[in-house]
Order: sequence, then C-alpha cells, then structure tokens
Amino acid sequence: MSSKKTYKERIVIDPGIHFGKPCVAGTRILVENVLELVQENIPFSDIIEKYYPDLEIEDIKACVGYATDLTRSEEIHFEIA
Repeated sequence: MSSKKTYKERIVIDPGIHFGKPCVAGTRILVENVLELVQENIPFSDIIEKYYPDLEIEDIKACVGYATDLTRSEEIHFEIA
C-alpha cells in the first residue's frame, strides 16, 4: 500500500481559514491561487521555487485533482455568443 497522501488528504476546507475556501493542508495557500499559476503554464518546480516554497509537487497535483473532481460533479454552463 502506498504511503502517498491522496488529494483529499492534502486539500482542506476549514471555515476558520480563508472563509472556508479550499487550501493546501498545513498551509494557508488557496487552491485557487495554485490553479491560477498552473493555468498560466508555470512549471510546478517554478511554482514551488518562486511562489510557494512550502509546497510539494504532490500538493500542486492535489489542487489539480481537486479541481478535476469538482468539475465532474458540477454542471458548467457557458453562454453561447
């Protein structure tokens, strides 16, 4: 059995931290902020080195996994122009 944490262990929602927005466990780093950097195509290693040295690559992957599962469970509607 693997000792790696799953994203569900790495992402926490605590009403007392950032008004209950999802954060990386043990930090006050918002999942949203990490995902914005990923969206800008910043390499994971640069996210850690330049922005969030307390993160591990697995934390960033957990943020992506969290977002992926969230979009699976939500209907997303776009306006057609």
